Amino acid sequence: MERPSLEFNLPDTHEEGKLYVVDSLNNLNKLNVCPAESQRSVDEEENTGGTGERMAGSNTRNQCLFFITFILTLIISLALVSFVIFLILQTRNEVDQISSRLLSEKKNIEELKKINNIILKHLNQSGVKE
Repeated sequence: MERPSLEFNLPDTHEEGKLYVVDSLNNLNKLNVCPAESQRSVDEEENTGGTGERMAGSNTRNQCLFFITFILTLIISLALVSFVIFLILQTRNEVDQISSRLLSEKKNIEELKKINNIILKHLNQSGVKE
């Protein structure tokens, strides 16, 4: 015994329902995402039955603008990184110079202390008292 199928074969109705849902979602998305001016251009294209050439040109232009913006961002980033590296190297050189000056001054101070001690010993030995 064969059981009769409870499903109806209505491919046209089912497909039309899918298309209606997708179309409704697209319209809702356009209302939420697109600004009013771009929405008008999309509506005009739909009303005139555009072939998509305008959309393809716009897409190419958008890709070109994105690419140019990306390249400019990379160039500016490279310039900033180079400048920061230059500043780091300059600061390092300055710190090296200051540390070498400090070491030489420390040596000078040590020498002056030795000379002071020698002078004090000589004065104490010579018997000069204050």
